[in-house]
Amino acid sequence: MPETSVVFYKEKDGSQPFREWYDRQPKKVQDKCFRSLKYLEDFGYELRRPLADQLRDGIYELRVKHLRVNYRILYFFGGKQIVVVSHGLTKEGEVPSEEIDKALERKARYLSDPNSYS
Repeated sequence: MPETSVVFYKEKDGSQPFREWYDRQPKKVQDKCFRSLKYLEDFGYELRRPLADQLRDGIYELRVKHLRVNYRILYFFGGKQIVVVSHGLTKEGEVPSEEIDKALERKARYLSDPNSYS
């Protein structure tokens, strides 16, 4: 299995959408997200349902559940890197298409200039 590492998408202004969201979450949610990101780093492409699933156009979701809330962390694979581009929070079980579109925009920006967006 190839080694992978998780990196977080960063806007040109230095803000990191995932980390800003993560820092606002309760400690138990942060712990579950951290463990799930570690699984993702360890298993990469091999991580499957119920922990991860492909959405569309190379965007995947990492699935974290705490109590009755489903948290979704959106990412894509860029070579040996797993780039976390967004998050989604849903109770319906589906990530809103607007979140996937935003993740696709960030993916395109990242792939055009990885050093500027990580």
